[in-house]
Amino acid sequence: MSVQLELKKPQHLISLATSSLLVSVDVKVWTATKQDRAISEEITTAKKADRDSGRFIKHLLANDPDHKRVINYRQTVYNWLQRRTYDWSASFQCLPTFDLPKFKGEFDNHKLAFNELVNTFITKYPSIVSNMAFAQGDMFDRNDYPTPEQIRGKFGMELFTSEIPMGDHRCRIAEDLAEDLFNNYSRQTQEIISQMMGKQSEQLVNVMSSISHCCGVDESTVSGTGETKIKKRKIYDTTIARALELCDTFKSFNLGNSMELEQARAALERTLRGVNVDILRESDAVRESVKTEVDDILSKFRPVLYQED
Repeated sequence: MSVQLELKKPQHLISLATSSLLVSVDVKVWTATKQDRAISEEITTAKKADRDSGRFIKHLLANDPDHKRVINYRQTVYNWLQRRTYDWSASFQCLPTFDLPKFKGEFDNHKLAFNELVNTFITKYPSIVSNMAFAQGDMFDRNDYPTPEQIRGKFGMELFTSEIPMGDHRCRIAEDLAEDLFNNYSRQTQEIISQMMGKQSEQLVNVMSSISHCCGVDESTVSGTGETKIKKRKIYDTTIARALELCDTFKSFNLGNSMELEQARAALERTLRGVNVDILRESDAVRESVKTEVDDILSKFRPVLYQED
C-alpha cells in the first residue's frame, strides 16, 4: 500500500496572490507584408537556385509614415508594460494590486493614442494605396490591399486580467511524487519572486542614481582665464515623480519582506518629503542636502542589489 501525502503550496505564494494580479496587453496590428511567390520564383530562377531557397516579401505600404507610427506604438506599449510590471510568464505580467488604478488609467491613455493613430492611418489609407501604385511599380497588385473596413479589424488593443492562481490544488498522491512536485513548484515560485525583488531593487537604485546625478553640478575651466565655471544640472519633474511613485508602491508591495528594500524606500521617502522640483532648482542647500542623503542611501543599499552576483 503506497503512502499518501497532502501536497501544499508554499506559504509565500498566498502573499503574492493576494497582493497582485496578472495582466496582459494585446496590441494587434496589420504589418502590411505579403510574400510574392511569382517574384520569389523569378529571382531564384534568375540566380539558378532552388525555388525554396528564398522568399520575396513585399512591403505593401513601403514604410508609409502613418502606418509606421501605428507599428512603432506597439513597441511603445510593450516598453511601458515592461516598466510597470514584473515578469510572470510568456503571456502575462504581474502587477501589484496597489498599482491597478494608475495602471488602468495609463492603459486607457495608451489605447486612446493608439486608436487615434489607427484612425489617422485608415483615413489616409485610400490615398496611400493609390500612391503605392507608383511606388510599387510592376509589383503593385490591387488585390493585395484589403478595404478600409477590413483594415480596421486588423488593429486593436485590449487589456486582459487574471488572478494569481490560488485554487485548491491539494490532492492525495504518492509521497515521492508529492515531494518532487512540491520542490519544483516551490523553486519556480521563488525564482519569480526573486526576479521581482531584483527588479524592485534595480528600479530604486536607478531612480536614486538619477536624483543624485541631477542634484550635482558640472565644472569646467574657462579657456584663457582659467576660471572654474559651475553649472547646475537640470532636474526633471518625472524623476521626482517616479521616485515617489516607487516609494508608494514598494510600501505595499514588498513580496520578500526585504528589510533592506523597506529601509531604503522609507529613507528615500523621508528625504523627498516636502521637496519638489521648484525647491531643488532654487535652493542650492536643499539640492546638496538631498544629494548627500540619497548618496548615503545608495552606499548602504547598493551591495544588497548585487550580493548574489
